[in-house]
Amino acid sequence: MKRRIILSSLISILFSAICLTAAAQSIKPVISGKYYQEISTKIALPQSAESTIIKLFKEENKVIAVASNGVFRYEKGAWIGKPSGTGWLTATIDKLGKVWLANQNTIQKEGEDKKLTLPETASQDTIVSLYLENETLWIGTTNRLLSWNGSWTEIPCSTGKRVNSILRDSKGDLWAASTGGLLRRMNNQWVNLDEDLMANGLKRYYSALQNGKTAGDVLFGGLFSFGCIAADGNHWLLRGADGLPYGPITVIKTIKEATWLGTDKGVIKRDKTWHYYNGKRWLSDNKTNDILPFDEHTTWVATSKGINQIQEVSMTLVQKAQAFEERIRLRHDRYGLVSGSSLSISGDLSTSRTGTDDNDGLWTAIYLAAESYRYAVTKEPEAKKNANKAFEALERLEKLTGMPGFPARSITAADEDTGKGGEWHLTPDQKWKWKGDTSSDEIVGHMFAYPLFFDLVAEVEMKERVKSLVHRLMRTIVDHNFQLVDLDGKATRWAVWTPDSLNFSNNWWYEKGINSMQILAFLKASLHVTGDQKFEKAYQTLTQKHHYVENMIPQKMYGPFDINHSDDELAFLPNYTLLRYANDAQLMPKFIKSTERSWRVEQPDRIPIWNIISSIGLKKDCDLKIALEELQQIPMDLITWRMENSHRWDLPRDQLNDRFGKAQAIRPIPTPERGISKWNSNTYLYDSGSDGHGEDDGAFFLLPYWMGRYHGLIIEK
Repeated sequence: MKRRIILSSLISILFSAICLTAAAQSIKPVISGKYYQEISTKIALPQSAESTIIKLFKEENKVIAVASNGVFRYEKGAWIGKPSGTGWLTATIDKLGKVWLANQNTIQKEGEDKKLTLPETASQDTIVSLYLENETLWIGTTNRLLSWNGSWTEIPCSTGKRVNSILRDSKGDLWAASTGGLLRRMNNQWVNLDEDLMANGLKRYYSALQNGKTAGDVLFGGLFSFGCIAADGNHWLLRGADGLPYGPITVIKTIKEATWLGTDKGVIKRDKTWHYYNGKRWLSDNKTNDILPFDEHTTWVATSKGINQIQEVSMTLVQKAQAFEERIRLRHDRYGLVSGSSLSISGDLSTSRTGTDDNDGLWTAIYLAAESYRYAVTKEPEAKKNANKAFEALERLEKLTGMPGFPARSITAADEDTGKGGEWHLTPDQKWKWKGDTSSDEIVGHMFAYPLFFDLVAEVEMKERVKSLVHRLMRTIVDHNFQLVDLDGKATRWAVWTPDSLNFSNNWWYEKGINSMQILAFLKASLHVTGDQKFEKAYQTLTQKHHYVENMIPQKMYGPFDINHSDDELAFLPNYTLLRYANDAQLMPKFIKSTERSWRVEQPDRIPIWNIISSIGLKKDCDLKIALEELQQIPMDLITWRMENSHRWDLPRDQLNDRFGKAQAIRPIPTPERGISKWNSNTYLYDSGSDGHGEDDGAFFLLPYWMGRYHGLIIEK
């Protein structure tokens, strides 16, 4: 009997391998090589410098940072300088590299005691902008434009206007961006272009100026737009409808093919596409005071809370995976379980503490599957070690309950705080506590990972442990009429797959399809691992008598019904398992139909794991290029920063709120710009995050990457 089971398992594995190889060969893989990963780091300032940085200049090999209390120079990784004055609001630099500083109404050259005070007519003004043109100093205030070259001159057309920025173009014309129009000096005459030329929709409001990449071009930022007055007459204007995320634009800087734009809610970069850096993942403070691009890959941003460097770092997805593995090893391993962690101080990883989570079993299983694929691809001993450790942690979840076949949601040492809520039970030896009411989410994770671990990693003794655990788990579920029964003898809230509920109870309309798919996948995976025909018999009963295959075809619920994004993993993971192990030629067309329908709904969401699973199941390219792009765009920083996008112009609002009544966009928020969402959250949600009091483990990146590698859909070069 044992030999027949082993032979049957080997035949099944061989058949699956042949099918998967054929699927991979029919799809052109995407090539993953070096790419640029955007990373933000905070530049440490000298202790004597106040955190408000108002201007950044580059002088040969030095960076000059003007703080609200002085000028500091950065060279060879070290700062020099000391406080000088206080309350500086703006600054400019002369040809000799000396900085001119302005507070509310006085101007002072760096290193000199002499102060220049605004004339009596402007004594109530506040200085907003400075610009040096040869020997003439131009001063923009809250009410006018002035010049000083030994005596004061006020530009008449500027009176009553706040002058935000001053610029000299390559032709020698001077420009002033004001709240009453775009002012230009031509042939020594000042004109207000809004009197005759500029669009009425610009509302005469301009907040930033910069020379363009082509001689004679002038870039300007306004309330609702970013535009160019071009020397060759090919002017252009970009608004929210053109992809501009937000405004008004208060800073403009260019470097080669990139243009950087500062706002009071983050920084924007425009190269071949738009990028938006908002929130503490990217900036210490959203209000941008200045921007200094060093090259096309490195830029400093000055804010009221210091300087952030946004850098494109060349790396590969293999290197990214290594960094994610290291994060898990350092901060996300709790008794072998893998899940997120909490930070007692916002953003401070040194305060990271692991804790229990309702879905510890699910996310540890995701990591187990990822490491199983990784080992199959690389044969690295570390991957095998990680997979074994994760399996043993999941095995412990069942062992500590004292109920064969019933895994806990999570476990803790007896003296650990479990927080509020949940069904916690003390083990007989009083050394551990375990959490009950285990959900279908957990079983989906377990039954997705176990057969993969069995096939790809486990060896003789470990294979027997996998067989035994799977047999106990699924025998318990089948014997209890396809339910997971808890310590109290009742089915848990969500782990219900019985026909009486799924086919006849309105309370299970949403779960009817996905739960039907789940149990069929569990049974086929169990048959594959254990060889016990009990599971095949149960499978036949559910498919032939209770039409579970027909149930699963429309398993993805979507508009006009509520969309539950957390259900997607409860569908796609069993879908993969079913297609891998069912080997049911008669029913396969219906499995494919279910997959096609789900993929059609999920395609706009740009979730890499669903793209990859759909490609495998449908044997066609289901946006693998997008999957690769998304894997690259997942941020290295997985702290759960508060990320807000509801103010953006480029993300139109969906007239339908999400199922919790929250506002959402009509397309997914770009991955680097939204909260950490794994695959089970609403990627269309504008605002999310916990202001930096947690960190994700990152297994949601590792699984699609290594699954794609294993199936030959992603080729690393």
